[in-house]
Amino acid sequence: MNYPGGLKKDCIKTRTYSNRGMNLEWDLNDSNEYYLINNIAVIYKKPTPITINKVDYKARNDAVIKEAHFKTPSTTDYNGIYKGKYIDFEAKETKSLTSFPLNNIHKHQIEHLRRINAHGGIGFIVIRFTSLDETYLLFINDLLEFLDNNTKSSIPISYFKEKGHIIKGGISPRLDYLKIIDKEVFI
Repeated sequence: MNYPGGLKKDCIKTRTYSNRGMNLEWDLNDSNEYYLINNIAVIYKKPTPITINKVDYKARNDAVIKEAHFKTPSTTDYNGIYKGKYIDFEAKETKSLTSFPLNNIHKHQIEHLRRINAHGGIGFIVIRFTSLDETYLLFINDLLEFLDNNTKSSIPISYFKEKGHIIKGGISPRLDYLKIIDKEVFI
């Protein structure tokens, strides 16, 4: 925008290294807030379980965590309920143009999603290829099929194009992944 006297500094978003990998999370959190406000679904980002070891109390209302460690390995990023079905999923970003490295998702997370699926829940991963500006939803069954039939260390983008579902970006919700759930689960 052209403001009189130049750009307003508070309108310029700067990207720092601390923001890497957060755009997908922001989009999903925004979408989940839309779903909640509009009484469509109740889906939340799960907090990472940590144990605090050292805190610096500069002032009563200004405590700073100086040292902490992960209590237990976390399961997945998001869970909730939609149309009476439990939903659980992991969200990841990659800069790769060609594939998603499997070392970005942990075995215990895959096992967790496998259990969700076995109990009738809806489990999946959401992968954003940041360099391509494409976001895919891949159901756990398709992820397991790839893992069971391949020894590759990454999932090629072609597999996401074939078996996954592209999540189109929008305004509200930002990423309407429930549209895919409606189409594939609640037919």
